[in-house]
Amino acid sequence: MRVWLAIADHYEPFVGLADEKTATERIALWSRHWPSIAERYRDSAGRPPRYTFFYPQEQYRPHLIDALAEITRAGIGDVEIHIHHDGEGEQDFVDRMSGFRDTLFHKHGLLRRHQGQVRFAFIHGNWALDNSLPDGRYCGLNNEITLLEELGCYADFTMPCGNSPAQARTVNQIYWAVDDPATPKSYDRGKRFKAGDSAAGQAKALLMIPGPLGIRWAERFVPRIEKGEIAGYDLPSRYRVQRWLAWAPRVGRDVFIKLFTHGTQERNSSALLPEGLNALFEAVQTECGHRQWPFFYVSCWQMYQAIDAIGRREDPVAALTNRLEPTTSQATVGKINE
Repeated sequence: MRVWLAIADHYEPFVGLADEKTATERIALWSRHWPSIAERYRDSAGRPPRYTFFYPQEQYRPHLIDALAEITRAGIGDVEIHIHHDGEGEQDFVDRMSGFRDTLFHKHGLLRRHQGQVRFAFIHGNWALDNSLPDGRYCGLNNEITLLEELGCYADFTMPCGNSPAQARTVNQIYWAVDDPATPKSYDRGKRFKAGDSAAGQAKALLMIPGPLGIRWAERFVPRIEKGEIAGYDLPSRYRVQRWLAWAPRVGRDVFIKLFTHGTQERNSSALLPEGLNALFEAVQTECGHRQWPFFYVSCWQMYQAIDAIGRREDPVAALTNRLEPTTSQATVGKINE
């Protein structure tokens, strides 16, 4: 078996109605601590972890994105798109998403052009992808999957969300969601991804890359839902790594673990930087070493590219070295904290 690990952070610097100063300090904390954490660890290919910041469109500030772009250019981060919206309509959604996509690419050198189009990964705020909440709040678009595919979304990383009504019935699988524009929650079921499923052959379908979902029975008297969240109230452990390895989506001999967090919240950042993330990478290294399974730290883009390589019946490890580095609009490489 081979293990691929990505962290998708719902990265909201203004969460809790924070002011500009607090938001800036939250990002500065990651700029100070994440490089030294990443420097400590290497995967089976000798590469450091790469953290993916899903930044909310409605919280855009150029100087905050510039700080994340610097982490990205250092080869230890990446930026993708997150959004909160609530029934503003289709054109508003398209304008906001396309404008943010183009700003990240052209102004900040983020995202990448792939097959002639600027591409991005997506996480929906409030889990309400494709109008999936029963009261219709926090979305309003039954055709959101179609719109995302047309805007250049290469994969959705929203799921899982545990006991939320937005949770898909399809769990622990990478799969294609085909939109029914007349009904909500079209991602509820889909076609399982398998070798030979090149993304180029799946027009009008959106690839869903969920994290692990199951019930944990150990560690305390009351069982809890395991949904791949790393947080101050639920820190990584070797037992959790074992559960992720058991439940995470598999394609052949490859295991794809997508974790998530809300890293700007102080209750999480104070626990993750550095102890929680150190515990994560040490537990992954220990458990994979015990099983003699190669493991690879990837951004969400790189996880998608590895999956697509399998779809093309190519070697994803060779692809990791040959073509998985992000192709941004600025081919610069920066350093942090010099």
